[in-house]
Amino acid sequence: MAAIALMAVSCNDSKSYAELLADEDYYSNNYLADQRVVSYIPEDSVFEYGPDAPFYRVDADGMLYMKVLKPGTKDNMVEDNEQIYFRYTRYALAGYSDGELPAGEGNNITLSAAWFRFNNFQIQSSYTWGYGIQRPLDFLPVDCEVLMVIKSQMGPSSEQSNVQPYLYRLTYERRQ
Repeated sequence: MAAIALMAVSCNDSKSYAELLADEDYYSNNYLADQRVVSYIPEDSVFEYGPDAPFYRVDADGMLYMKVLKPGTKDNMVEDNEQIYFRYTRYALAGYSDGELPAGEGNNITLSAAWFRFNNFQIQSSYTWGYGIQRPLDFLPVDCEVLMVIKSQMGPSSEQSNVQPYLYRLTYERRQ
């Protein structure tokens, strides 16, 4: 009987969704604690930019934080349903420790372009990548470069159940 009880306890090692969300908050907050963070987007959308720029909280729920590395070309804004290509490298924030990011992965490494149609989540390619990837283009021109902390609910649809936050380095472009 004791062996059966021990097996029942050992099979119940998985975390609840609430515990996974708490871990996700911990990992993203652990990274952001080492950064300068501003809790709002500038009303005029004029951002500090460069390696020493702050992370701006993009949404009220703290699911997205954006650091502008390059602001892009003025008046080069995206239009709804426009096809935009992007390159990214992402880092699992669960592996962030002592100021060091884990190894990155993404299409900056493989050099294959990914794309979405801006604000059109009716098509698979846009839905697949999630809302967070597109969000910088609400504020910045297409040729910007940003770092984004993206929590799972705003990330790729295939990974939302993993409840893991990532830091993305993103660049966008139009194809000629």
